[in-house]
Amino acid sequence: MSRVNTLTKISILVALASVLHAVEALIPLPFIVVPGAKLGLANIVALYTVETMGLSQALAVSFLRTLLGGLLGGTFLNVGYYLSTSGAIASTLVMYGVSRISQGRISVVGVSVSGAFTHNLTQLAVATVLLRSLGVLFYLPYLLVLAVPTGVFVGLLAGRIIRISPERSQNRSGR
Repeated sequence: MSRVNTLTKISILVALASVLHAVEALIPLPFIVVPGAKLGLANIVALYTVETMGLSQALAVSFLRTLLGGLLGGTFLNVGYYLSTSGAIASTLVMYGVSRISQGRISVVGVSVSGAFTHNLTQLAVATVLLRSLGVLFYLPYLLVLAVPTGVFVGLLAGRIIRISPERSQNRSGR
């Protein structure tokens, strides 16, 4: 893929992830009582990018999505921005690592769940440091329990998209 094509695709993926992030903010989740808990729809794009393009492109999409979301949402450089960015970057790194190390023995759903766990653990670790309080760790069991269904949901959707993606076969053979 040429440099221009890669840049264009990354731009489209960042825009798509940003739209999914914004749409998700509009979805009321009355059954979830844990502050900050979300479905993680933008992670569909991160996982797709990990599986079809590679680590540097996936990190670019994850970082630029959180940067754009912070700038447009008015949260740039506040606690929420740092939580979002750290969770996105860490989960992207772990999803890439799990996907590559497992060499196909772990499904896209498993890769997604590992990313969801990492996202939540990273956010709590960063919140503990930024807020200088161990009290936020109270949410750990709740967020880890929620990571399973949200990770499965994201993994199933991303898996369907990846299966029909023309880039899938190109990236899998070029690992």
